[in-house]
Amino acid sequence: MPTLYLIPCPIAENALHTIPPYAQDIARNLDVFIAERAKTARHFIKSLGPARSIQEMVFVELPDNQNFEEAQEVFRQAVKSGKDLGLLSEAGCPGVADPGAVIVALAHKEGVKVVPLVGPSSILLALMASGMT
Repeated sequence: MPTLYLIPCPIAENALHTIPPYAQDIARNLDVFIAERAKTARHFIKSLGPARSIQEMVFVELPDNQNFEEAQEVFRQAVKSGKDLGLLSEAGCPGVADPGAVIVALAHKEGVKVVPLVGPSSILLALMASGMT
């Protein structure tokens, strides 16, 4: 069963050290990413030293205007193919104060495992993974 990983993205430049190594390892091995901004997501993933080239990966944006069809279709295709996905916030925690909660809710609806990788507290991690925000 595929997994949706909620990947924190550091706010500051040169702040990669704030992301634990296990979270970096997971993110660098994913092929499909849903993000607020594809450019920021590509930059972050490139900084991790991904297992394959950026051109081989799929990045889709979550628009601010509530038009989530493309992101939902990419999500469904990845799940159908058995691929794990990463959800990246523009800065901070995915699913909290960003449009990523829509994808988390879809994952729950489709029976896809949701794993938040890191955050400031276990309560915030649970909120991120709930899809309730």
